[in-house]
Amino acid sequence: MELSERLQTILGNVHSASKMELLEVLKSLNIQIEELKPFLKKERNKPYYRKLLYKNETLELLVMNWSELDCVPHDHGKSHGWIQVISGVSENTVYEVKENQLPSELFTEKKEKGRSFFAPKGGVHKMGEFEGTNLVTLHLYSPPITGMKVYDLEKCAACVVSDDCGAWWPDEIHQKIKEIKLKKAAE
Repeated sequence: MELSERLQTILGNVHSASKMELLEVLKSLNIQIEELKPFLKKERNKPYYRKLLYKNETLELLVMNWSELDCVPHDHGKSHGWIQVISGVSENTVYEVKENQLPSELFTEKKEKGRSFFAPKGGVHKMGEFEGTNLVTLHLYSPPITGMKVYDLEKCAACVVSDDCGAWWPDEIHQKIKEIKLKKAAE
């Protein structure tokens, strides 16, 4: 079965998207790097190139082809989901966020090909490619992401970004929905 048919058949039948149901659905897709090659494009000025593979009112599936740049700390709006490493090694840093404060780093972990990790609603993380390993990841979120907040740790600021902006500080003024000044976390 072609990838587009498989996505439509499997993802089109998801109506309730609990944490574990999303993981099972992602695994059942069994997507291989060869199937994704037509959707991959090198990005030099951003952390990744992303391509939407499937979207309905319940969920969205994206593939991301990573550059050598890390994304900035960010949440996923009101969404939760799973990130699956298709090739390479991911370096994922998880943060704690307290109201009106900069995120503080909790831990960093590496995930290799075949591994998945959960992105909870309200969770903040940043990720990137570990040491030139040609990272490609699949991202399955429910509901589709909107209202993502990105953080600039040097500016002490956060920004709710438009849906066409990735996990980086927006370049275009129209991508800045709301900018928020933050306080440094209490030592």
